[in-house]
Amino acid sequence: MNTAPTAPYAALLLRISLAILFFAHAGLKFFVYTPTGTAQFFESVGVPGWMAYITITWEFLGAIALLIGFKPRLAALALIPVLLGTIFTVHGVSGFWFTNPNGGWEYPAFWIIGLISLALIGDGALHLKSSFKS
Repeated sequence: MNTAPTAPYAALLLRISLAILFFAHAGLKFFVYTPTGTAQFFESVGVPGWMAYITITWEFLGAIALLIGFKPRLAALALIPVLLGTIFTVHGVSGFWFTNPNGGWEYPAFWIIGLISLALIGDGALHLKSSFKS
């Protein structure tokens, strides 16, 4: 385990950064594309439209969990399937570089690495402590 006194703050910074990204992406789907438009896009790439509503909700709730530090390791792992979905349904066929037309899988893959890193590093500073004892 990392015993550096700054390690919990590094995890906090990573946790907040990931939360902001998920808030931004949920917000984009909700406010810009709208849930209905997002559902239509999902259907256009072969994903059932109802999954758009679950994805928006999952991203938003995951962002809240990361931001306030509610079981952030678990929240980080729970958000990985959303990003894998983007790679397998949209970005994977566009190649590696995210600057390619339709965006490649470089960015979502790096985002997954950040989530895995948080899950491995730990909750970080200023996280909510669980009232349940193991």
